[in-house]
Amino acid sequence: MFSIHIAAHAANKGVIMSTSSSESKTANPGPLGLLGFGMTTVLLNLHNAGIIELSIVIVAMGLALGGTAQIIAGICELRTGNTFGGTAFTAYGFFWWSLCLIWIKPFGINPADAVSMGYYLALWCIFTFFMFLGTLAHNMVTRIVFLSLTVLFFLLSMGDFTESRHIKAIAGFVGIFCGLSAIYSAMAQIVNGEHGRKIFPT
Repeated sequence: MFSIHIAAHAANKGVIMSTSSSESKTANPGPLGLLGFGMTTVLLNLHNAGIIELSIVIVAMGLALGGTAQIIAGICELRTGNTFGGTAFTAYGFFWWSLCLIWIKPFGINPADAVSMGYYLALWCIFTFFMFLGTLAHNMVTRIVFLSLTVLFFLLSMGDFTESRHIKAIAGFVGIFCGLSAIYSAMAQIVNGEHGRKIFPT
């Protein structure tokens, strides 16, 4: 009788151990998406600010990290039920893919002119503004990222509508700040998560 009790106890313990070992920690896809967005935004806006030329370096970063990495992060966010993060990362990932296609012009149709680019960027400005309103329920760094991104899209749109190199240069410095704030947010999440406490404020 005693041996049966031990066997039953061991079996139950095994079930509990099996169940707990099968549970896996869900990773946070946010830092990947923020890095994809931030690093690519900094690189592009070094060009807008007149510091570097537009080259394959920016296009490759846009397709790989700005586009693909953000889309992957966005899909992961959607799978966890995070509508805001999933919408943001997926949309901005496809933004980078679309922008790279505009630059590469692979379809043999008319290239983008300044006015069409102005409208293109204005639509992204409107979208980003409403996403910024959503960040009012988030932390300060996220608000800064989306507010500065809204200003960036507005300035880039006005720069194309007016064909003003001066406005685009100002936009470039705003974009560098925006990208760096996103990189900071990503690194803060990683470092704070690894140490289990808030080392970098967000």
